[in-house]
Amino acid sequence: MRINVFISSAGFCSRRAAERLVASGQVTINGVIAEKNSIVEENDVIEVNGEVISPSTENHYIILNKPVGITCTGLRTVQGNIIDFINYPVRLFPVGRLDKDSEGLIILTNDGPIANKILHSEHGHEKEYIVTVDKPIDNDFIKGMSNGVLIGDIVTKKCKVSQINEFTFRIILTQGLNRQIRKMAKSFGYKVINLRRIRIMKLNLADLEIGKWRSLSAEETKSLIDQLEKEENYENLN
Repeated sequence: MRINVFISSAGFCSRRAAERLVASGQVTINGVIAEKNSIVEENDVIEVNGEVISPSTENHYIILNKPVGITCTGLRTVQGNIIDFINYPVRLFPVGRLDKDSEGLIILTNDGPIANKILHSEHGHEKEYIVTVDKPIDNDFIKGMSNGVLIGDIVTKKCKVSQINEFTFRIILTQGLNRQIRKMAKSFGYKVINLRRIRIMKLNLADLEIGKWRSLSAEETKSLIDQLEKEENYENLN
């Protein structure tokens, strides 16, 4: 299999992150620096920054209520990285990102294929946030945020936005541009004071405290995998 697929399947990081590691020359196959389309054969020795990568034998799935100040990266050299923060006994990696200044739900796993399916934007997976801004919200703001916002050269997809109180709103996105909500709000003259993600697909924070994590239940894991498999089967039929 291709080197980035192997690294992801081994539970080291997502496929996209693996591609970046390969591109930056941090991956070797039998001591030789890997290239973008390098193929891994049986008995090859794969290393990332000198660490030997072996296929996972058991899949783990957890959710963390990430506090502000923690960075969603698998790089242990980054101070305040999410891997050191959770201190899990098995190497996991974050699925997607939640910026350092934000808090809330983040999924971590060592199941590369499942992580890639969750990140597959074409499926329109919902992510729900509660956001507080620096000044009173009006109807023009809610309507404008809902209908799509020009960020650079991209117009964001239409989304669901509803007001909670004078300064706080709920937003449900089906895409994940970098710092998307903050940039959307800024285009209307608002500054985000607090941003908390409370849901990804059917997974909710519920009463999980900030800074705490828990394993997905067997029922949650089955529901998640079933949904992703149905989407994949539908995509293959079309």
